Order: sequence, then structure tokens, then C-alpha cells
Amino acid sequence: TDLDGPDLIQVLNGLYPHDIGHYLGMDVHDTPLLSHNVVLQPGMVITVEPGVYVRRDFPIQNHIKAKEFLGAVVRIEDDVLITSDGPQVLNKGTPQTVEEISELIN
Repeated sequence: TDLDGPDLIQVLNGLYPHDIGHYLGMDVHDTPLLSHNVVLQPGMVITVEPGVYVRRDFPIQNHIKAKEFLGAVVRIEDDVLITSDGPQVLNKGTPQTVEEISELIN
């Protein structure tokens, strides 16, 4: 891209408008954000959910060179239990690749 500095940050924030995850508990979203200054402890459950949103209505659309991606959304979420032995992905085996998801819907 030919962007840098604040323009690049604006585009990246437009493509990824939320945080990387949240706590998971009695409610789906126990708290809206993962705190950046809390050490994860055994028994905690968090999500890891990267995503890319190429929204048609966002000012970044003029920076998207491949117009066929306008309106596309990709979001994958893993639910992770923190254990004393390390993280354990609770939804391991859930389809996540393009091939796996395509097979599921075809």
C-alpha cells in the first residue's frame, strides 16, 4: 500500500474495528474487552477472534484495490481455557479453513 502513519492506522482500524477477544463466562461477553493489564490465571476462559471486515460503507473503500472484496467479512473465533499446563482450545476441530467451511456449506 502507499499509505503510512495515521492514514494506515485509519485503514487498519476500518478493516478490524474491534479488539482481539474478550472474557467468556456466564454471559457470552462477560466483559466487553480483555484487560491488557490482567495476568491470565488457570480457570479463566477467553476468546481469540481475529477478523477482517471490508465494509462497503466505510471511508477506507477507496484504498481497497480488489473491489470484489468490498462487503466481505472473515471472522474466526477460538474459545480458550487457561490451565496450569497452558492454554486449551475448547473448540479445536471446528472448521476454520476456506476448504473446511466450503465443504460444510456445499
